[in-house]
Amino acid sequence: MTSAKPPAMRRPVPPAMLRRGGCPFDPPAELARFDEQAPLTRVELLNGGHAWVVTGYEQARAVFADTRFSSDTVRNRSAMDLLPEEVGEPRCPVDLPKREDGRFLFMDPPEHTRLRRLLTGQFTVRRVQTLEARIRDIAVEHLEALRTAGNEGDVVPAFALPLPSLVICELLGVDYADRAEFQDHTSVALNLTKPEDERRRASEAIHGFMRKLVAHKREHPADDLLSGLIHGDAEPPLTEEELVDIATVLLGAGHETTANMLALGTFALLEHPDQLALVRENPAVLDPGVDELLRYLSIIHIGPSRVATEDITVADVTIPAGDTVLISVPQANRSAEHWPQPERLDLTRPRTPHLAFGHGVHQCLGQQLARSELRVGLAELVTRLPGLRLAIDPADVPLRTDMLVYGVHSLPVTWS
Repeated sequence: MTSAKPPAMRRPVPPAMLRRGGCPFDPPAELARFDEQAPLTRVELLNGGHAWVVTGYEQARAVFADTRFSSDTVRNRSAMDLLPEEVGEPRCPVDLPKREDGRFLFMDPPEHTRLRRLLTGQFTVRRVQTLEARIRDIAVEHLEALRTAGNEGDVVPAFALPLPSLVICELLGVDYADRAEFQDHTSVALNLTKPEDERRRASEAIHGFMRKLVAHKREHPADDLLSGLIHGDAEPPLTEEELVDIATVLLGAGHETTANMLALGTFALLEHPDQLALVRENPAVLDPGVDELLRYLSIIHIGPSRVATEDITVADVTIPAGDTVLISVPQANRSAEHWPQPERLDLTRPRTPHLAFGHGVHQCLGQQLARSELRVGLAELVTRLPGLRLAIDPADVPLRTDMLVYGVHSLPVTWS
């Protein structure tokens, strides 16, 4: 089984943040060298611009928590988005009217606060607990399909990609009759190995799909997140554009990250036989163990980014207004000050706060749902496919080093 060579990274990331060889689960060695010298380092980007890379755990938490570091990609343009000819031009926050879209991940308070509060009310404990039963059903269905087809398959398309896609269908209330169409579009739009025009058409199709879904939920509400947002107590009520954007953001944020954690988590377990044995003997070890996998792997490996809206001092360094800051979550989550032997994967490690879900006002809304998908999905995978092992040499597993979200492009496995 082979994969087509993926396209090159499109954003001008700092070379230090690109993984080149070594252990596929470790941050780039250059980031560790940065961290040994200082928790904050100024680096050159591939477009000739500059940014600050934060590698220290406490400093990363501080940047996440400080709302003077903007997430608003409309008003504050990141150096990561500049063309080479724009580097060096004065960059000031853009004074725009109040935003009316629903892309809450890329907003600052107060617009972000309003949407975040409404969404938090929808991610209830009851909803996550209800979805967990469906997560298990979906996982079992796909694993049984793998078993029926033989004793070899690719974890990524057969399991890791469809599981979170179908969970989001449950969350948003997509009708069963429409789920195949939904999966067809998402499998293309979120696949960066596909041609740009093909992905654009799929993204437009998703936007149209979400618009029809919003209209349907206005007339036929049910017990799902989208119905709750439409028929809840939002004041003023959410507009159609806000609802479509929110649904689309939830799809992107909840699908690609969880899918890559499922696949890369499987790869990590297969490469750590002692940890794999723990899961086989007692799948409940994943109850705390998924947080160790999240810490150890930290798949948001290039960014997230923030823009300073004023001069801000971090670790005795003043970051000028307008400068871009990139938070190295993988390196921050390997801090020896917070975890003994942080380079080891240990599913029995006591649970300690990590930054895989971010921190502060933008901390991941669906983190409990993601934990459930990982815990249930990995437990079912390991127990239902006895003798699970790689079908290729570990060095031949194609890694997503060229993507903003790290993982594997494919993971061929076999079982007894």
